Amino acid sequence: MKRFLAVVMCLLMVFALVGNAKVAKAEEKVKVGFICLHDEQSTYDLNFINAAKAACEKLGVEMVLKTGINEDNACYETAADMADSGCIAVFADSFGHEDYMIQAAQEYPNVQFCHSTGTKAHTVNLPNYHNAFAAIYEGRYLAGVVAGMKLNEMIEAGKFTAEEAKVGYVGAFTYAEVISGYTSFFLGVRSVCPTATMEVTFTGSWYDPTAEKEGAQKLIQDGCKLISQHADSLGAPSACEEAGVPDVSYNGSTKEAGPNTYLISSRIDWEPYYEYAITAAMNGTPIDADWTGTIATGSVKLTDLNDTEGVVAAGTAEKLAEVQAALEAGTLHVFDTANFTVNGETLTTYLADVDTDAAYTPDTEVIADGYFHESEFRSAPYFDLQIDGITLLDTKF
Repeated sequence: MKRFLAVVMCLLMVFALVGNAKVAKAEEKVKVGFICLHDEQSTYDLNFINAAKAACEKLGVEMVLKTGINEDNACYETAADMADSGCIAVFADSFGHEDYMIQAAQEYPNVQFCHSTGTKAHTVNLPNYHNAFAAIYEGRYLAGVVAGMKLNEMIEAGKFTAEEAKVGYVGAFTYAEVISGYTSFFLGVRSVCPTATMEVTFTGSWYDPTAEKEGAQKLIQDGCKLISQHADSLGAPSACEEAGVPDVSYNGSTKEAGPNTYLISSRIDWEPYYEYAITAAMNGTPIDADWTGTIATGSVKLTDLNDTEGVVAAGTAEKLAEVQAALEAGTLHVFDTANFTVNGETLTTYLADVDTDAAYTPDTEVIADGYFHESEFRSAPYFDLQIDGITLLDTKF
């Protein structure tokens, strides 16, 4: 009898342990991985990290974050580790991460791999590999309008002539993403300050505070009256604050570094995409191979205008609202071919490299209805034209 009771007790303990294990397993959170090239010191990566935190908190999932992951095999190893640890989806944030994310996707078919800024998802045709971007050129254009308004104010105040309205731009690389960005910004400037010209210098790095500051200083010394950037540190904004030159930043407010010079910033809000992709991964529903957000869908954002008195030109908020409404309504197109020329000519046709191959062969007609259709045939930018009015100081990158 005692032996029987002992057996019963053992069985009850086993059942209890099994039951507790099932409860614990049921209470485990879904895990999602995020791979960042840099850390929170980079405005670019901070923008991703903030969006990831917001989306994971909203959806009640566990966020697994790895920062400082280079664009090399470290990305593959990190993505594989995240998959092995139970992440149902893994996100990476830098262009050079793409091939390593594809490698991981091939080896872990039951995990979703989502890559921002990439170009290959629509051609590699892996059901668990996806690209995403947003029409940030809309935000860049709007930021350019703010810059143009400031130039006009300075011209009217007699600080320089209309012909001296030269803008400087600190870029990272000569990729289409950067070209699309500085061109859309310039077109926004010219929409309100038609005499403006622009000089662009490149650093050869997405995040290099010293090179970015030196680049901005070089442009200021060369007579640029306002600076913008497609680089991720506070180097350029700090140079502008020191020199008293207006600044338009990227990926978030830099008012703290430039309280008297910072005007506005544009950024992609990744939270809507993260919510969409994580929810789809949780539900087992398909994720778009190539997803593009817009200003109308809340994926392109502007920071608040600098509210320090005298920094932003009078009437800027009203003008900004007017132009944004036109963009959202589709009555204004950033790359309207009537508003720029290439070697003195207005374009009526252009083949872009959309289906990227090793030779970067142009393959898709992207001009129709009087404008260049950016980020419509692929989410990542492919505008790579050098338009009149912009001078490149260094193209080695």
